[in-house]
Amino acid sequence: MRRVCLTLPTNRSCAATIAAVAGEAADGARRFGVEVHLLVLDSSGAPERAGHREAIGALPPAPGVVVHHLDEEQQRSFLRKAIVRSGVAEPDRILGLMLPSDVSYGACTNRAFLFAEALGCASVHRRDSDSVYQTFGGEPVFPLVHELAALGRPAAEVARLVTRSRLDPAYRDRPVALVGGSFVGEMSVDVAEIRSLDPAVYRDVVGLSVPAGYPEIWRGNLIDEAFRGAGTDPFTGDRTTLTRVAPNRVDMCNIGLDREVYGRVPLPPATDTIGSDYFLIHLVHDAGLPGVLHNRHIVNYHTDERRTDAGFLAYQIRFAKFLLASRYLDDVYRRLAAAGAALLDDGGRIRAATVAACVRDSTGQGQGQDTDTNTDTDTERLGLDVLEVLDVLDVLDRSYRKLGGRYSAVADALAARRGGLAAEARADLADFAVLIDAWEPLARACRDEGFPAVA
Repeated sequence: MRRVCLTLPTNRSCAATIAAVAGEAADGARRFGVEVHLLVLDSSGAPERAGHREAIGALPPAPGVVVHHLDEEQQRSFLRKAIVRSGVAEPDRILGLMLPSDVSYGACTNRAFLFAEALGCASVHRRDSDSVYQTFGGEPVFPLVHELAALGRPAAEVARLVTRSRLDPAYRDRPVALVGGSFVGEMSVDVAEIRSLDPAVYRDVVGLSVPAGYPEIWRGNLIDEAFRGAGTDPFTGDRTTLTRVAPNRVDMCNIGLDREVYGRVPLPPATDTIGSDYFLIHLVHDAGLPGVLHNRHIVNYHTDERRTDAGFLAYQIRFAKFLLASRYLDDVYRRLAAAGAALLDDGGRIRAATVAACVRDSTGQGQGQDTDTNTDTDTERLGLDVLEVLDVLDVLDRSYRKLGGRYSAVADALAARRGGLAAEARADLADFAVLIDAWEPLARACRDEGFPAVA
């Protein structure tokens, strides 16, 4: 029987979301006759974990659904065994990249990928704890329907199932590697308040997320569309497109990936950096792998914790680190796009070594430059590209001080860490390259290790 992994990583209380995602798992198992492993990776505190255990215990039995609820100690124990089995270099460093002490959107999803490998799953389907399903006709709108229908099947077969096809015929024999939709509701990045306070500052700040080189008219459109997902229109019926899915059309709370993607390349394990989990969407697109874009969008909302002073400061720093990381990642994406067909081997599988080279070249490592990034302010030693990264902090400093209020506190916090943040952005990419090198042996070790069911 085909096994798939529906995963919900969380570091907050989300009993209602667990129940909703369990409903999606049951629906998928019933419709498609698959075994759905619902994997809750729990990094929340003890009281929240207890609430999650209670919520899982209250779930009605569902044929074909197996539930796994793992706290960080259980995750660490398994990962340590798999890392030792893999024989990769620097095992302690790899464990730290897989389970860092700080929040990492990429690392939590990487753990889901490896547990899915251990469980023998053919695909991973991710949801988020700060989102809910739309309803239509009184029933929840589950994206898993489209993900299970298409993932892993040749694009030529899937073309008969979708509303329309915009896929180049040259790719029709390749399997569908990604199925995804977007979100409706609140912006995925919490910057709406900036727009209401000062539209000009909003354009300056959000404009930092747009890659360099776009004509001004295009930049304006990209700024207007940034972080808005599919807007606010509700679901009224299915529309699906077979295509090379554009990265800005998909959200990581609403995605399914074939194991031929995540089994070869992980996500960047950067800490305290929003958006670090979108790398594979770019890779699938640039490698010319087929995908399906659908309109079963998930509803995004912002948690109350983000409204507190501490939550606000932490989030804005994560946003700043995203903008810093984007300076390097945009260069990686340009290299991936230029590599194109060279990203795949003769069997149509992703070449991890080529991807790692693109990552290393973005920080100068490919030219043998010094990769020690422990100094806070020596920009010459870090490379001239750091000057461009520091420009991001200059724009944020000016913008946030103009907004005043609690944004001034963010500006102060960023200023205090100015050189360190620039160094971290580069070091995060170096860590990513190391993890790519270790990934395939690690994934293979997880498959060999196996993973006992934890109900």
